[in-house]
Amino acid sequence: MSQREELARDASGAWPALEYARGRATLATLHMWTQIVGKVRMELTPWVNHSWSVPLYVSPRGLRTSSIPAAPEAFEIEFDFLEHRLPIVRSDGVHRSLELRPRSVADFYHELMATLHEIGIAVDIHPAPNEVPEPIPFPEDETHADYDPEYAYALWRALLQVDRVFTEFRARFIGKASPVHFFWGSFDLAVTRFSGEGAPPHPGGIPNLPDEITREAYSHEVSSCGFWPGNDDVPRAMFYSYAYPTPDGFSEATVAPDAAGWSADLGEFVLPWDAVRESPDPDGTLLAFLESTYSAAADLMAWDREALERPPGYRPL
Repeated sequence: MSQREELARDASGAWPALEYARGRATLATLHMWTQIVGKVRMELTPWVNHSWSVPLYVSPRGLRTSSIPAAPEAFEIEFDFLEHRLPIVRSDGVHRSLELRPRSVADFYHELMATLHEIGIAVDIHPAPNEVPEPIPFPEDETHADYDPEYAYALWRALLQVDRVFTEFRARFIGKASPVHFFWGSFDLAVTRFSGEGAPPHPGGIPNLPDEITREAYSHEVSSCGFWPGNDDVPRAMFYSYAYPTPDGFSEATVAPDAAGWSADLGEFVLPWDAVRESPDPDGTLLAFLESTYSAAADLMAWDREALERPPGYRPL
């Protein structure tokens, strides 16, 4: 690791600064790279309800796929933001690694697919991104080619903290709940709680995403929250919380902390990353947002909260 990266590590802290203007180009490239890796997992893994078979997961080194079947073996791919590598590890000991550096999406795509085929992993993916309005096919994308290792490291450090707090929040719910997982299509870390009651069909309409997938994801009532590093339309990192279907009165609910508020444009409550990062108690501030927005949704939708929740810090022994 370079001296510059070591200095960045020391300066980033547990809750690092995430200036969108600085990270914009790196985020755009990483969005496409994670889509390519995520599609490899999606293609080889049996489909799980609500698309739970496709996301990535925060790891002690970055973002990983978890184990992917490749009979008779299995393999895993990880974005390692400590060494800035993309290791591919197979269960029989075969190991390959790609470098994370300034390079085009097309270059990354071709090298990854060639490497997988070289080690006997036969996979072909749909070679274009999802959930973006003007997708460029991966083999042709020379537009996105930026990679700032310091910003990638800071983003991972942010995800590490969010994953930890989201996991604590998830543990307080004993009904059906998703893992804490990173969706490469929308490029956000999310966790979702379900009441068990069915929901009306979602209208769909997400760019370059089949409505069938969206409708399955929202087949039942949900209260969902997440962290998103921003894009050109909303150029700031933030937390969000929404309900589907959106109950009457949800947008007028009182939520915490004071920095949180309803976004009519997004149709959800939002909380700026900096409001958590700069708080004397980042964990408590974020948990207050998660709990208050969930409570508003659950009460307005008349969820059986006594049957679905357990107290913080619960241990069976």
